[in-house]
Amino acid sequence: MKEIHQSKTNDLSAYVAFLAVAAHRSFRSAAIELDITPSAISHSIKTLERRLGARLFNRTTRSVSLTDAGERLANKLRPAMVAIDEAIQEIEGNRDIPSGTVRINASEGAIRLVLKPVLARFFRAYPHVHLDIVSDGRLDDIVAEGFDAGIRLAEAVPQDMIAVTVMGPVRFAAVASPGYFAERGRPSVPQDLLHHDCIRFRFESGAIYRWEFERRGGTERINVTGRLTLTDQPLMVEAAMDGLGIAFVPDHLAIGGLRDGRLERVLEDWCPEFPGLCLYYPGHRHVSSGLRALITTLTSSDGPASSMMPR
Repeated sequence: MKEIHQSKTNDLSAYVAFLAVAAHRSFRSAAIELDITPSAISHSIKTLERRLGARLFNRTTRSVSLTDAGERLANKLRPAMVAIDEAIQEIEGNRDIPSGTVRINASEGAIRLVLKPVLARFFRAYPHVHLDIVSDGRLDDIVAEGFDAGIRLAEAVPQDMIAVTVMGPVRFAAVASPGYFAERGRPSVPQDLLHHDCIRFRFESGAIYRWEFERRGGTERINVTGRLTLTDQPLMVEAAMDGLGIAFVPDHLAIGGLRDGRLERVLEDWCPEFPGLCLYYPGHRHVSSGLRALITTLTSSDGPASSMMPR
């Protein structure tokens, strides 16, 4: 009986594979995360289900979901795995040289603005640290999903997290090409946008962003219309430069077009400033040496917190 119990509890890799599939709802995505083949993941899960005598996943050709038994097992295992990971990171944190894997969850824009500019310098300085960066705009619970930290706008950081500013305030700009304004005219107040082609932004949730304007304490939110809707802000800037309409984007994305004359601003005194980007992590968890090294890089004098602050 003792040997049977040990066979059920000692295969840690099977539980790691199970939690990866549970998090991604995909055998293929879990295999990518763990750097093994999908067939190895499938075999591990089948073996675990056979050992436990319970089906853990409902599988179809299009989806993977947890069964009731799988949900209960995942809820029990996640805290245990976090504790194991913290114990390992604490040992690694005692080393003089930062090392280990740091998992970061961030929106695509945050990755481009905050992480991409420092990656080469970071890896040169800390060759023993591995960064696992996941692009995600859904504002997932980083603790539940097994991340060490996230990067989001300051206003979106949960209150129970420790937040470190990694990029200053972000100001938005309404921009279009000179040719567009010559043909369609220039809006002088936000309501004028209802008579223009606006390049809309769609969140990953599917919601369309309502443009927000502020002036002298007053706020206006405009549900703009237009023939083009995108999920990528740099593409919105390119579309505006091509004369397809007015884009409303963080002004640092449009600075190149504004400098060379391919874009012009409108409604400048209406465009608001939003709190900048923060790296955040749970205060109750040990901060690994790798994460500390990343924070140091991002907040240094030549990091994005200073050099990429919009002006």
